[in-house]
Amino acid sequence: EKTRAASHRLGAIDDFLSEYSLSTEEGVALMVLAEALLRVPDDATADQLIADKLAQPAWASHAATSEALLVQASAWALGLTARGFARTGWEANASSSLVGALARRIGMGAVRVAARQTMQILGAHFILGQTIEDALHRAEQDHRTGVAYSFDMLGEGARTATDAEAYFTAYRRAIEALGKSAHKFAARPGISIKLSALHPRFEAISRIRVMTELVPRLLRLVSLARATDVAVTIDAEEADRLELSLDVFESICQEPELANWPGFGLAVQAYQKRAEAVLDHVFALAKHYDRQFSVRLVKGAYWDTEIKRAQERGLADYPVFSRKAMTDLNYLVCAQKLLDARGRIFPQFATHNALTVASVIERAGDAQSYEFQRLHGMGELLYRTLSETHPQIPCRVYAPVGTYRNLLAYLVRRLLENGANSSFVLKARDSAIPIQSLLRRPQALIGPPLAARAPHLPLPLDIHMPERRLARGLELGDAQGVQECLAAITATVCPITAAPFIGGKQLDGVKRAATSPVDGESIGEIMDTPADAVAIAMEAAAEGFRAWSQTKVETRAACLEACADSLEKDAPHFLGLLQREGGKTIDDAVAELREAIDYCRYYAAQARRLFAPDVLPGPTGEDNRFENLGRGVFICISPWNFPLAIFLGQIAAALVTGNSVVAKPAEQTPLIAAEVIRRLHTCGVLPAALHLLPGDGSVGAALVKDPRVAGVVFTGSTEVAHKINRTLAAKDGPIVPFIAETGGINAMIVDATALPEQVTDDVITSAFRSAGQRCSALRLLCLQDDVADAMIAMIIGAAHELSIGDPRDLATHIGPVIDRDARDTLQAAIESAKGSARLLHAGAIPPDISSQGFYVAPHIFEIAKAADLKAEIFGPVLHVLRYRAEDLDQLLDQIAASGYGLTLGIHSRIDSTIAKIASRHLAGNCYVNRSMIGAVVGTQPFGGFGLSGTGPKAGGPNYLARFVREQVLSVNTAAAGGNVRLMAAEE
Repeated sequence: EKTRAASHRLGAIDDFLSEYSLSTEEGVALMVLAEALLRVPDDATADQLIADKLAQPAWASHAATSEALLVQASAWALGLTARGFARTGWEANASSSLVGALARRIGMGAVRVAARQTMQILGAHFILGQTIEDALHRAEQDHRTGVAYSFDMLGEGARTATDAEAYFTAYRRAIEALGKSAHKFAARPGISIKLSALHPRFEAISRIRVMTELVPRLLRLVSLARATDVAVTIDAEEADRLELSLDVFESICQEPELANWPGFGLAVQAYQKRAEAVLDHVFALAKHYDRQFSVRLVKGAYWDTEIKRAQERGLADYPVFSRKAMTDLNYLVCAQKLLDARGRIFPQFATHNALTVASVIERAGDAQSYEFQRLHGMGELLYRTLSETHPQIPCRVYAPVGTYRNLLAYLVRRLLENGANSSFVLKARDSAIPIQSLLRRPQALIGPPLAARAPHLPLPLDIHMPERRLARGLELGDAQGVQECLAAITATVCPITAAPFIGGKQLDGVKRAATSPVDGESIGEIMDTPADAVAIAMEAAAEGFRAWSQTKVETRAACLEACADSLEKDAPHFLGLLQREGGKTIDDAVAELREAIDYCRYYAAQARRLFAPDVLPGPTGEDNRFENLGRGVFICISPWNFPLAIFLGQIAAALVTGNSVVAKPAEQTPLIAAEVIRRLHTCGVLPAALHLLPGDGSVGAALVKDPRVAGVVFTGSTEVAHKINRTLAAKDGPIVPFIAETGGINAMIVDATALPEQVTDDVITSAFRSAGQRCSALRLLCLQDDVADAMIAMIIGAAHELSIGDPRDLATHIGPVIDRDARDTLQAAIESAKGSARLLHAGAIPPDISSQGFYVAPHIFEIAKAADLKAEIFGPVLHVLRYRAEDLDQLLDQIAASGYGLTLGIHSRIDSTIAKIASRHLAGNCYVNRSMIGAVVGTQPFGGFGLSGTGPKAGGPNYLARFVREQVLSVNTAAAGGNVRLMAAEE
């Protein structure tokens, strides 16, 4: 009640958060501006960003509704107050551009300076100091009042070894400085360490590297902290890094030098469903190693990221609670566990929620062996009130240290975590809200029985329900699950034979060995299709079409769904094949298997709609019905880079629409194809409707020439697509549909507002995942010249950290290319590029695999103009191009001139820039502020135009329509016996 009574003056930052709530357009715009403006080096881009985010009439209302100094100063600095406009002689109206008008009066330069100053004012409320020395100096005024501090060195996770070394140095200097000043503090000073800042590949699959390289580095910091009596807390990160973080924590806590020192601990996130288990694990470690740890209990700051990631990866459930009330309840449960463990554990409760604070005090009793923590710049009123009512309870300030440029993601996370409309601070400001509603315990909000999951949020696999269930994924951060999967894969290894299947019968022939691109070893046998088998297969398929086309669509759809279930059940078998024959890493193999399953379920659902009875309107006494029918025999020619997903996707679309199929898989990957055909036959597809003809390009060419072909679906090179098109055009008879998806010179455009760490992650993923062997892979990276040097350095550093090797090794990032021809072609292209472009980075193939398999290391070249990249290089080769901001239109013209149109990436925080680039329609798939690969069935239908394909998009709502012919049946029902219905209606 005391806090509520004082809430009319919450303090500058709280007033600011109240005024510019994240639930408003202005609040979001302001946060984006804060996140990006200070890192933009050129004035032109900065001006564009400011105008883009602040050109909203709604801004003008804020100065009139807030008395807070920071709010008024911010609004004025941004040129948005009525007073500011009055001074310039300009009167606001809803149809005018506020920023533009102000710029005309006082100049855009003044607006820019004011906006940057405002962002620095905002940053100063969250950052205690830009260096540890500045922070200590600023904190001196609190030493006398007994305020304790825990310092956080700002910065996102390291992407390069240079980044990791810089973060290590910053931590070391901070610990040394804190140690020298420790005597000034009322309590032991602390520092938080982010493990991902100390290693460029802090990820579950790189566990061996992390334990070998990161742990000794962390131990040096902890030992220094032990010697200077500076507490160290390991910060919490995303859920997939939790187990790895605990492994690192245990490796440090078992060191003998930490005995009898209670200054080591970690943060635990209450929004994680595993929070209690983590606490139990920490308690067990404390007992086993006879240690005392500190545990900072937080709510958690990555909630939206965790929800999205769980959906993207197809997890069975969310790792975090989907209701805030459940997080609040779990926080109290965990708090009780911590309080019960006092002696072994020193609890630190980080919260800005008044009810949580009161609940902890209530549970703690008279014992005071715990503390509260608040973020610097937030929650000041709450804890000022607490110090007045409970002066015996210590409160520590969690204080960020770093440059305003490094505030970026930290600021957004903190505001999302603590500045939402549901927070106590913001609701307390509204006097119309009864205090009792703010103090309702989480149990009451959830209600009996406990509704743990938000009703509006389906489980990750159900986000497309009721149409279909998504394919299950694999959480690489789940060590036990991954090991079980790898063991199951190993157990399924067995010889596979690929041979022609015609009418469900395997043809005999001359056998040859199928070799793996991983090590060149034999993994099965192949019997290629003899020349006379093409005609036999086409005749059988034409006969099979008659029966299959008469099969009900429900039966055809059920066959696909049964196949999807079968693939999911026998996932280890197909994952192993993808690794051995396709050279896929486990992550890529899982992604492809999921895509194949999703194709089956999506096309099954689409076909039910497409073939549903459709009665058309018309005159009385007439029955008009529209129906879709299969076309006949479809030839499905698929590539080796997605030997399961694309192969099955093509076939599934043709079969479910009532066509028979003759499938010609890539010459390099017939084993996977043979297994798919067997599975489809087992799942109910008529053997006469589905045939397999493995072999080289001559088999596909012979199939396309056959006069019985009713349609061709092809994924592969533009050159082969042209040959198929010419062959089809040269034939007499019906004009048959040709569905082609080819490659592209795919570009990503990055302006100065983009976050370098995000760009680096997405460039590395887009260019080098799957060894660059994706049609959608990034080939041309276009960087605004003002930021190009720094971004290139980070990208090169990140590329250097990629592990090249056997894809069956969990730690491998880049496996082999598909075969010797592909390797030799890529090596020739790389050597040619060295003579015409500037080599920025050349990766190295480890000596132990250089003589095995078909490996190509990542290469990065810089070129002068887009036209220098004349053709697609299908492998881990990236080309970088610099452009000036004022030349963006020319760059777009150059990209368009290539004639390709498959994928395009855009990285920018300026909505108008994004809209401008997107409006040029340069590619069939345009990705903004994310990677350019990994199109999801039914979510990002995939396919391009121009030299990149014919459309329609695979996995999209229009795809199946290309596989059917249409018929209208019109019956004059009044011709015999009159119009009975009309006469009945008359009565």
